[in-house]
Amino acid sequence: MKWVLRGFTCLVLLLALAAGGGWLWLRTALPQTQGSIELPGLAAAVAVTRDRFGIPRIEAANDADAYFALGFVHAQDRMWQMDFHRRLGAGRLAEVTGPPALALDRHMRTLGLYRLAEAQYAALSPEARAAVDAYAAGVNAWLVRHDGAWPVEFLALRYAPEPWKPADSLVWGRMMAVFLSRNWREEALAAALLKRLTPEQVDLLLPPYPAGAPVTLAAAPDPLGFGSASNWWLLDGNRTVSGKPLLANDPHLRLRAPSLWYLARVRTPGRTLSGATVPGVPFHVLGHNGHIAWGFTSAETDVEDLFVERVDPGDSERYLTPKGPRPFGTRTETIRVRGAADEAFVVRTTRHGPVIGDLQPGPDAIVKPGEVLALAAAGLRPDDRSAEALYRLNRARNWMAFHTALRDWHSPHLHIAYADTEGRTGMIAPARIPIRRQGAGRAPAPGWDGRFDWTGFVPFEELPQIENPPSGRLVNANNPVAGDAYPHPLGRNRTAGYRARRIEQRLAEKDRHDAASMAEIQRDAVSLAARDLLPLMLPLAAPASETARRALALLRGWDGAMARDRPEPLIFTAWLRETARTVFADELGALFPHWQGLRPESLRLVLTGRTGWCNDATTREAEDCGAGLSAALEAAVAPLAAAHGDDPARWRWGDVHVARLDHPVLGRVPAIGGLFGMRPAVDGGAFTVNRAQSDTANIRAPFAAIHGAGFRAVYDLAALDASGFIVATGQSGHVLSRHYRDMTARWRDNALLRIGPEAGADAERLTLVPPKPR
Repeated sequence: MKWVLRGFTCLVLLLALAAGGGWLWLRTALPQTQGSIELPGLAAAVAVTRDRFGIPRIEAANDADAYFALGFVHAQDRMWQMDFHRRLGAGRLAEVTGPPALALDRHMRTLGLYRLAEAQYAALSPEARAAVDAYAAGVNAWLVRHDGAWPVEFLALRYAPEPWKPADSLVWGRMMAVFLSRNWREEALAAALLKRLTPEQVDLLLPPYPAGAPVTLAAAPDPLGFGSASNWWLLDGNRTVSGKPLLANDPHLRLRAPSLWYLARVRTPGRTLSGATVPGVPFHVLGHNGHIAWGFTSAETDVEDLFVERVDPGDSERYLTPKGPRPFGTRTETIRVRGAADEAFVVRTTRHGPVIGDLQPGPDAIVKPGEVLALAAAGLRPDDRSAEALYRLNRARNWMAFHTALRDWHSPHLHIAYADTEGRTGMIAPARIPIRRQGAGRAPAPGWDGRFDWTGFVPFEELPQIENPPSGRLVNANNPVAGDAYPHPLGRNRTAGYRARRIEQRLAEKDRHDAASMAEIQRDAVSLAARDLLPLMLPLAAPASETARRALALLRGWDGAMARDRPEPLIFTAWLRETARTVFADELGALFPHWQGLRPESLRLVLTGRTGWCNDATTREAEDCGAGLSAALEAAVAPLAAAHGDDPARWRWGDVHVARLDHPVLGRVPAIGGLFGMRPAVDGGAFTVNRAQSDTANIRAPFAAIHGAGFRAVYDLAALDASGFIVATGQSGHVLSRHYRDMTARWRDNALLRIGPEAGADAERLTLVPPKPR
């Protein structure tokens, strides 16, 4: 961290120069948005027109120039973010930030994500490879032109970006495959919990999806169709005002400044793409192409397993397999560390996957001496073709082309919604879902005897999918897409269905919807978790203090709306947080921090019959749930009263529930971080459609929103150019740009923007031209 602090001491000095010519110097990193620029590598002129929010409309004469221009524009606005992401995926952050990034770098190197990206690039079709190459050339054209005029992060950290390589664009997809697949962490936690608790107790702590909660394809025929959290819902023309489909989508990821997402419209003679890109990636990740629109949610399917491997007692360089001892695969990774010596370590691999360490709650809680843990993950296979699939998806014009493109989508496992201008709707959940010889992958399995090995993957035709659902409606909010009759296990890592239920309720309020009503549902902040739990909690609580009694009275009259201008969301969330600690911490002991959260599903099970959990195992007295809930409410309101006064009616959710749109590195530096971040008060909570989840284990800021919809879109298939989009921050990654934070207020209120062909009267036009013949 000292290197970061030293760097930002330099940054303070740089900013101090702003009183004079230094301000102009720092602004040299801002993009040129008017006039013309000669760029070697272009075949013809490209127009880049930015609207008043800095959203570019790129018009090119051919595909290669379009990808080149997108790479150039991404680099203009987000070069440091692009560099951060490629370093993150390659395990090279410690080179520029020092020892604090070592553990993360070791993890990434162990998984070998950048090696996978290189293999993926080598396997691309000639057309897709040409697109990735052209994009990289555009990024490098910006790097050459701006040599030395870097964004402020490079200056503060005192390093220069390297040339952009094609694999740099593909490693982001490998990171998403890892970050959106969390089952191995659940397996590790389950194994540790089973050392303290019974299987029935662990089932309560890690419960299955509730019976009766929404299932996306519950009413679909069997077989279906052809065979971290997000929302989408889809209506066909029979349920819309226009008679054409509507699709709403808002993927939920960690909130950051700048946003992960970058809005862009790219037009060539044969194609138009509008929607969300990720700087560093050549293709539109979410959006429409004038013919079809698509949206994603995370499937949260079990596509990972931990295997306990036994080391050969006679040779520590070998491990046991059903066919006898086999040597570990090995490679040496060397991490350069700023301000410290390089660190070299050996990565071992088994037939199941890499040997992983640094688990939480730790390998010592799972394996015995002479054993190691190996990770089998569908997203770690070198023959993954998901980048090719995204390239093909961008070009699909109908259901069949969409369906064909997704045959190559291997990871991450997503629920992908589809709608087209001809009126068709549908969804596919593409991925490599493992078929296990036995077991369901709930806990680490013996790796030495082959009983739990993967024998293949679910055939594409048998994956959950449907075209033109008879109901005319599909809803997914990370709930399962298939019911109990589906023949292949998809795992238990599911939300409780609160968001999906609420979306269903809102859709049922009208016979026909339009784009405005779809956007209104995206803003919905009613917590069905609160509506479900409070009838169980309120009758049992009998607090002693006047403040707690007044807080309880407010909850009795509350409708569950997590509005930022109300006190009840704060009281409820604080009470739920303390109740989880009161009920579960004594049984879990040191494992509680690894399980900790609001956990309404587990609490509901306790309050509806498993009341033995309410007894405090650390005392001799026998406590019931009423005593526990009362104590938890007192513990919740005491710090709130100290911070906000004794009258709960004057407390406000928005005073503490602010979206932490922080810079991933600069945001951690005292006195400087606030310059690079935004903290708007926001509605919603962990279980609302308008999701704004807090890290309740964070002692300093337990109610701040850190996870939510950084991008929202509503696609109107009757007029795709009228579709609406918004991102959480702004288009620019330059803190001195007026577009660094100019969408934040609109994002908070879901005031969507159009990315039509016209950029408006105040647009700025830049022309990229090939060099003149000499």
